[in-house]
Amino acid sequence: MTKQEFDLPPKASPDVIAQRNALADQVCHALARAGIPVHRIVLGGESEDRPGAEVHVDPLADGGVLVEWNTGAELTAAALNIPPGELDPSNLPYAIRHYETVHTCMRAALLGILASARFHVEEADGHTYGTAVHVKGFMP
Repeated sequence: MTKQEFDLPPKASPDVIAQRNALADQVCHALARAGIPVHRIVLGGESEDRPGAEVHVDPLADGGVLVEWNTGAELTAAALNIPPGELDPSNLPYAIRHYETVHTCMRAALLGILASARFHVEEADGHTYGTAVHVKGFMP
């Protein structure tokens, strides 16, 4: 049997990580000023599972500052704890549809709020980051 070897993606330099951390702090401040509950997740940390915006730094070279929306525990549990055998993709349960709608709407709101606060933002790669917002920088 042959051994599979995988190339790990390159990590960002310590200087880049420091710049991203400073940007993440600015993002947290801007969201808090707008009245959005915001939680900063430190490098390598776990999600706090609290409702609101969650800001974290992706350490990969092509990563960046990401903002994800966390719904409340009740909605999250209702949407994610449905047994797979009970899922019909053509007719998803209300809890899943509502959960997805909340995430879509909050991503749009976060994009608008952060753009208004002069951040350069875009939708993150959905395959890699789901419904996250990618903060590319700050425009003074």
